[in-house]
Amino acid sequence: MAENKVQFGLSKAAFAPYTVVGDVVTFEAPIMIPGAVSLTLDPRGELTEFYADNILYYVASSNQGYDASLEIATIPQQFAIDALGETLDEEDGVVTEYADAQGKPFAFMFQFEGDVKATRHVLFNCTANRPSISGSTKTTSTEPGTNELTLVASPIEIDGKLIVKTKTIATTTPAIYDAWYTSVYKKVAIPAG
Repeated sequence: MAENKVQFGLSKAAFAPYTVVGDVVTFEAPIMIPGAVSLTLDPRGELTEFYADNILYYVASSNQGYDASLEIATIPQQFAIDALGETLDEEDGVVTEYADAQGKPFAFMFQFEGDVKATRHVLFNCTANRPSISGSTKTTSTEPGTNELTLVASPIEIDGKLIVKTKTIATTTPAIYDAWYTSVYKKVAIPAG
C-alpha cells in the first residue's frame, strides 16, 4: 500500500482514562471528543551538546514527550469529570470544579486524514490543564466559539519500555487499524518458546 504524501483534517479525537496497579497499565474504553478543530504538538526535551577537542564531541537528545494545544468546539462533560477532575452532582444536575481537584491521566487518540488513508495516533500518558473560558455576544452573524486545552504528553512505562506515542502506517494490519477506537493499542507480548 502507498504511503500518504500529505496530511490534513484533524478528526476522531478521543480520550481513554487509565489506571496503574503495580507495573500494569489498564486503559478504559476510548470516549470520543467531538468537534476537534486543531491540534499542535511541540516536542518536550532538549538536545544536549558536549564540546571537547575543539569540536562538538557528543550530542544526545532527551524525549520527554510533547506539549500539546487542542482546540475543540466544547469540553465534553465526561472529559471534564474524568480528565479535569470536576465532580458531577447527579441529584442537582450540576458539575463543580473544586479548587483541590486533581485531573486524571489519560491516553489521547486522534487522526489526520491523508491522500491515501488516515493516520491514527495515540499519546499514551496525557494530563490536561483547565481550559480558558471566554465568550462574546452575537452580532449580525453567529460565530461559534471554541475551547482550547493544553495537554502534556509524557513517557509512560508499558511492558518495560518507556513509550510516548504510537501511530498507524501504510502497512498497519486491518485488525489493528479498525480496532483503534475500540481499545487503546498496546503491543501484545509474544511468549517465548
